[in-house]
Amino acid sequence: AAVMQAKKHFAWFDSAYQGFASGDIDADAWALRHFVDQHLGVLCCQSFAKNMGLYGQRVGAIHFVCQDAAEAKRLSSQLQILIRPMYSNPPIHGARLVAAVLEDRELTKQWYAEVKMMADRIIKMRHSLVKGLEDAGSVHNWDHVTNQIGMFSFTGLNKNQVDQMINRHHIYLTGNGRISLAGLTSANVEYVANAIHDVTRS
Repeated sequence: AAVMQAKKHFAWFDSAYQGFASGDIDADAWALRHFVDQHLGVLCCQSFAKNMGLYGQRVGAIHFVCQDAAEAKRLSSQLQILIRPMYSNPPIHGARLVAAVLEDRELTKQWYAEVKMMADRIIKMRHSLVKGLEDAGSVHNWDHVTNQIGMFSFTGLNKNQVDQMINRHHIYLTGNGRISLAGLTSANVEYVANAIHDVTRS
């Protein structure tokens, strides 16, 4: 925050996976809250698509921390100009679901617990994938898989290896080797590990 302030930079936070980094929704918001506590102007794009399981609802929010009421008024005016061509009235169903959870103490507590459970499962899958690679006989260092955080892992696979994963093993990941760990289960992680070993052993 001090460096950003010294360089007169503006912070823009993308909060698409809050809770899936550490398993703690509040802890994952630490950096944003630190900037706010330092009285710095901040923009935060927040999505509830993943951490509330509302992919089809496109529910989220954009938050600005302004220096004063006049700045907030100017910003609101500009946002209204920007959103008008995109939608007159945004979808409300997903927003009402999120509001129902966040406005009820017990539902919020349950949501925190469920996000923690999912984050722990993803961390477990990271370790299971690496163990599967080691059990398959891989001699590569896979520490980067367990050291990363969140729903995805950059496996280190190159484009050719990704193509082999798709064409030979029917496992789909992005061209840069990013794989969704949320899609791994105890039933398929060994198959995925064996496939990665197959395309990386030469």
